[in-house]
Order: sequence, then structure tokens, then C-alpha cells
Amino acid sequence: KNDVTDIKSHVKVYMLVFAALAVLTIVTVSVSYLDLSTSEAVFLALIIASIKGSLVASYFMHLISEKALISWILILTAVFFFTLMFLPILSFYDWVD
Repeated sequence: KNDVTDIKSHVKVYMLVFAALAVLTIVTVSVSYLDLSTSEAVFLALIIASIKGSLVASYFMHLISEKALISWILILTAVFFFTLMFLPILSFYDWVD
């Protein structure tokens, strides 16, 4: 009986995530019909896509229970990103001097 209850709770969560994704898809399409500049439309679309991607990764890929691993990966990614962004700047200043 516990297994059935557990399965039903998971199905309920998946259905709620599916409903949220459907609503966000409708919002994305609706935003495309608004009279916005290109940069505003792209910004809004990216925000909505990020939310949808987070929902998919968190619930359908079961990453919501992997908080520690994701935090370390995010920190490592940020370190590499800033390193790769600032190395060319440092080499440019070395070249100018």
C-alpha cells in the first residue's frame, strides 16, 4: 500500500510540472505577439526558457535531490567561466605594456 501511495504522489508532481510547462509554453507564445523590441522579447523568452529548463532538469531528470553535487558543479563552472573571460584581458594588458 505504501508503494501505491508513493507512486501516486510522484504522478501528481509530474502532472503539476507538466501543467506548469504547458502554461509556460502558452506564455512564451503569447509574449511573441506582444509589441516588444527584439532585445526585450529575447530577454523574456530566455527567462521563460530558463524556468522551463529548470523544471525539466529538476523533476524529470531527478536533479532536485542532488543539491550538493549541483552546487559544486555550478561553482566549478563559474571558476572556469571567469578564468576564461579574464585570461584574454590579462594577456591584452601584458601586450599593451
